[in-house]
Amino acid sequence: MLEMLLNPIRSERRPWEMFFVGLVYAALSVFMVNWIFGSDVVLVKYSAILIVTFTVMFCIPFFYYIIMLEEEKESEYDDSFRMIKEHGRAIHSLLWLFLGFIVAFSVLYILIGSPDNFRAQVETYCVINSPSNFDGCISQYGVKSSPTGAATSGQLLGGIFTNNLYVLIFALVFSIIFGAGGIFILAWNASVISAAVVIFSKSNLSSVPYSISRYLIHGIPEISAYFIGTLAGGILGVAIIKKEFKSEKFWSILYDCLLLIIIAIVILFLAALVEVFITPIIF
Repeated sequence: MLEMLLNPIRSERRPWEMFFVGLVYAALSVFMVNWIFGSDVVLVKYSAILIVTFTVMFCIPFFYYIIMLEEEKESEYDDSFRMIKEHGRAIHSLLWLFLGFIVAFSVLYILIGSPDNFRAQVETYCVINSPSNFDGCISQYGVKSSPTGAATSGQLLGGIFTNNLYVLIFALVFSIIFGAGGIFILAWNASVISAAVVIFSKSNLSSVPYSISRYLIHGIPEISAYFIGTLAGGILGVAIIKKEFKSEKFWSILYDCLLLIIIAIVILFLAALVEVFITPIIF
């Protein structure tokens, strides 16, 4: 029912509306998981994953429609740069959706305050930022917001870029195989960023906007790259399903998808530079 209320064409014309869609989807996911599985002694331990799963379930119809729309554009334009500009409209609307996820998850994490709801995300945060004191970090739900250890800026840059490149590859592969499957990786990243936002703000609701801005400086280009990779994989997957690889159109689609992937890798590298050298200076 909810997917019938969304029109991919309208979302590209008014992308900011997707922010509120993201808010609603993420909030519904949190409330439904707490309502359905809150009293289950087994499944309540996996609430963090279930919340992401429900969010993905809400998003799959819209994401499927938008991939189909973008694939149809491939036959409308011959200029690759014009095509990239057209795909940029979809990326813009998806970024607003992602921002809605982050805001909703962050606020509800503070208001509900249930450890199980975002336990996996906090553990992920602690693995990345406090590997030498993982148990202590988990017990305090991540007091420190800076990576520990004596890594140099060069080592951090290489590690961050390599990790982000792996995420991009997974998003691309998931999208080729499952169509809208890449949305799972993106929803998961939104939930992890939300956990980091809450930790950085020390669970102070008034500090959430400041904390979100800290992560969005490098997060927006980083997530944009993931969306670009997901979109490229989805378009390629749809073309394969339609058996367009038997026509010349497929090679044009493949060229455009490869161009999108290259752009995504370049953006990821720039995002890593911002995260390592610029974000620590500002915050």
